[in-house]
Amino acid sequence: MGAFPFASWQIWAVGAAVFAALTAIFAKVGVENVNSDFATFVRTIVILVSLAFILLATGQFQSPGSVSARSYVFLVLSGLATGASWVCYFRALKIGQAAQVAPIDKLSVALVALFGAVFLGESLTLPNWLGVALIVVGAILVAYR
Repeated sequence: MGAFPFASWQIWAVGAAVFAALTAIFAKVGVENVNSDFATFVRTIVILVSLAFILLATGQFQSPGSVSARSYVFLVLSGLATGASWVCYFRALKIGQAAQVAPIDKLSVALVALFGAVFLGESLTLPNWLGVALIVVGAILVAYR
């Protein structure tokens, strides 16, 4: 990752949060008069074309044979989970308010901490777990109407 001008994970994480927020706002307007699954399909095409352009422009395409079978299995599982997440998210945005849907969607932060501890053996300290609990409470309070 040293080739990137901003190699700090914190910068990329903040960027992810900003773009995720914009995703909710843009998607809420975009699904107004469109079937949510079709909207997800359009979004996916845009992502596919954008990433293909980025890979071509930066010379980052890899030989498919250079990727292990284990990596392919988990990348496919990740893709399926992403697709399921997007379908659920767009359907929720279609019928709910963005300011309610997005915080509940962000409960994924707490679930990642839990799954990371259970499945990956990652350890969290007591203050970390307190932060996870506060995220859960905060998401519920923001979504509450």
